[in-house]
Amino acid sequence: MTLSTSQSTNVVVVSNSSDNPFAIDVAYAMGQHDDIADLISMKQFMNSEFCPRFISDETDFENIGVSLEGKAVIIVSTAGYVKSRQELAMANLIIARAAKENGAQRVILVEPDLFYSAQDRGAHKDLGETSFERDIQDIKKFDGQPFTAKLYAQMLKLAGVDTVMTIHNHSESVQKMFSEVFEGDFHNLIPYEIYAHYLLNSDILQYGEDGEGLVLCAPDKGARDFVKEMFAKLGLSKAKFIMLDKERTAERKVEITLHKESEHTFDGLEGASIILFDDMVRTGSTVVKSCQFLQQINPKRMVFAVSHFYASDEGRQKMAHPSLGEILTLNTLPTILNRDEQGRLRKKMVVLKVEKWLAQELCNILDLPDNQELNPYKIDMSSKNPRFKRKIWFSEELHELKSK
Repeated sequence: MTLSTSQSTNVVVVSNSSDNPFAIDVAYAMGQHDDIADLISMKQFMNSEFCPRFISDETDFENIGVSLEGKAVIIVSTAGYVKSRQELAMANLIIARAAKENGAQRVILVEPDLFYSAQDRGAHKDLGETSFERDIQDIKKFDGQPFTAKLYAQMLKLAGVDTVMTIHNHSESVQKMFSEVFEGDFHNLIPYEIYAHYLLNSDILQYGEDGEGLVLCAPDKGARDFVKEMFAKLGLSKAKFIMLDKERTAERKVEITLHKESEHTFDGLEGASIILFDDMVRTGSTVVKSCQFLQQINPKRMVFAVSHFYASDEGRQKMAHPSLGEILTLNTLPTILNRDEQGRLRKKMVVLKVEKWLAQELCNILDLPDNQELNPYKIDMSSKNPRFKRKIWFSEELHELKSK
């Protein structure tokens, strides 16, 4: 996918750090070959205050303050270890203001894992819209806290951000509130097609031609709609769908049961291949408990698919459990590509890189023509994964599929 020169010069892709590899790949996929560091200077004063500067011709005194006139500025923001989310969020605000004050027609924030989404409610019933009736216990959890997700949205809007794009945001409260603040110009992208293509064309799971022996599993009612849509995207008429229920008994303890509203029971599922879907994982407690609970089916294969993988020490240790066969995730948190970060999990981890997919979605919302790729993702897998050698064959097959 490559934009023409005239199109690409009207789009400026930057980040809140000049060496963000995720942002660099998004920029390249959109036809921008200039380094981010050559487009924006990440200045910092001696007193540690951040002062970005969009770089212009130093000899030009005719166009001061309008160097971005008519252009769309895209800020690609991903979390890492060098700077905290607080620092990155503040940098987003200041870069957005700099873009608007220098004439940018539109400022788009691309934040695959939207900051502050866990702080999606406040200490009053009207602070956060939910799909369930908030009881006193739910409200008490937020006692004394701010509704930070709303504050972040309002600050982004005030700074000059016009559009926000994220991936698989889990919170209905955040989705509704961002849509309201940005007057509908909020894009929560769900990677159904990416997951479906990989599951249908790889050997990560074994099942029959029409889905015989395949089970899709939602870990709770909140994930049901996502998994049901995945079920539809796969188009396998004989696959099964089950839903679990979890009750949190302590900060790190959950009890797992089969949800009373589950479409299927465990009857006839002996030896099936199971894929458990969720939007994010932090400590891994619920995932491992769910996989242990599902072992009573005696599955042939157990795969966990998750969009946002927080590779904490605790999470890596827990998810090394043998009940979990393989982990399929996206690189919304780019550090997951680091083999040291994966630790022992590199033996059972597959990362689907989505920069090109995001670039195509950006072209769509900017009404820019591009050469759409049917399956715009790349596969990253450690050689320690037993399927690695077969991946070479799979890559050749993918190339053939995409050329047909």
